[in-house]
Amino acid sequence: MTTEESLGHAVTAAAEEFASVGIATPEVDALLLAAHVLGISRGELAARMVSGYNFSRDQREQFGNLVRRRSAREPLQHITGEAGFRQLVLAVGPGAFVPRPETELLVEIVVDAVMASGQPSPRVIDLGTGTGAIALAVATEAPHARVWAVEKSAEALVWARRNNETHGNPVTLLQGDLADAVSLVGECAGTFDVVVSNPPYIPAEAVPRDAEVRLYDPALALYSGPDGLDAVRVLATVAGGLLTPGGLLAIEHGELQGSAVRQILTDAGWRPVSTHPDLTTRDRYTTGVWPS
Repeated sequence: MTTEESLGHAVTAAAEEFASVGIATPEVDALLLAAHVLGISRGELAARMVSGYNFSRDQREQFGNLVRRRSAREPLQHITGEAGFRQLVLAVGPGAFVPRPETELLVEIVVDAVMASGQPSPRVIDLGTGTGAIALAVATEAPHARVWAVEKSAEALVWARRNNETHGNPVTLLQGDLADAVSLVGECAGTFDVVVSNPPYIPAEAVPRDAEVRLYDPALALYSGPDGLDAVRVLATVAGGLLTPGGLLAIEHGELQGSAVRQILTDAGWRPVSTHPDLTTRDRYTTGVWPS
């Protein structure tokens, strides 16, 4: 970048570079990195670009460094240190799965169930919470709920604790395997109204298409046995020990796994079982009700 290069030109050049290496949202990523360097909102950035704003020398250098990192397919969220999720801005980084937009609809399913429960203090538990995204979103949008979250990875739990503290510690965080959730919650077992999970669901031998996932997301959050459904099988058993009769289990999964997940839940005694589409009409979430 030359000393005369405008903000607009720098963003355009970055977007072109990102597109050339196969980044799915090159313009958005370039704009977000520029806003991050300047410490301003997207709206303020647009105004500066229209006005012909120029980077300072330090800002140009910082932006160039971040563009190189993103071009190497380091996740945008790792570079900026944050990810937007529902109404929240979460701290993210190495060691934890970066929350995805599609998981926001899983939260919507949970919040709707909580609001419809009629309970003054409904209980929700998120199994495999990662950064705490689902649990914190539910706690924020349904503040009358009492929310727990379980995470096995010590590295991911660092991010969950940090986010929980930032948002006022509304979630009870527990470290452990989701398979041990019943013992982890102790006397609260059998009292939850909703169990929610975005578990690992990639088959062990599969290779994720996106380099950001393949190289940076932790394997513990991605892979789950030969067909990718080992964690779902555990959830089908464990969730029944956590829920009150009539309680809801809500699981995110791959778009081609809906039928298999429904069968796993049905075989485990869940009634009724339903699969729900995401905004692109792909089957991505399955719910089951624990019988009374």
